[in-house]
Amino acid sequence: MTQNFDFCHSMTRLCDDICRRHPEFGHIRMPQVAVTFAQARSPAEWGVQARLTPLRFEGGSIVERRKGRLWTVQRVYHQGRESLYILTFLLPRFLNLSFEEKLITVFHELYHINPDFNGDIRRFSGSCYMHTGSQKSYDRQMDVFAQQYLRMGAPQELYRFLTLSFSELQVTFGEVVGLRIAIPRLIPMGKAA
Repeated sequence: MTQNFDFCHSMTRLCDDICRRHPEFGHIRMPQVAVTFAQARSPAEWGVQARLTPLRFEGGSIVERRKGRLWTVQRVYHQGRESLYILTFLLPRFLNLSFEEKLITVFHELYHINPDFNGDIRRFSGSCYMHTGSQKSYDRQMDVFAQQYLRMGAPQELYRFLTLSFSELQVTFGEVVGLRIAIPRLIPMGKAA
């Protein structure tokens, strides 16, 4: 029997505990967040480690008008529920970060989820509506949230896998596996819509 490590299952369990334990994330319903992984296109250590894909437009709308045409987002269903977000981690790059950087990245992506949990992202005022005025200060706040979470009695068995690199996970558990979902397409709607 071959062993493997289900990265997405472990990450979902961790995110669910974060959302149950930390009040800043209590609005998130993890059964409607599909946690996935994708292969990093480059072996370089720098670059995107994770991304949150909202499955609704601004304000949670299912349609948006662009250049006079109505568009909708392809619907995604996972485990019998419609997902409002896709949370994707790029492997092996994400797993090769330090433990602290991994935890900050998890909080970074979860904090992008709109407080109304309506499928849209959290929007800040100004031109940098995704990260306030500075991504560095945004990530400093995520570090504060991460440290608070650890002090709240977070179970080590839920985050222990983040202490290992990609190759260490492979040596310990075998193949790293998980859910893969293609980024949903924008679909033009007919004039009747």
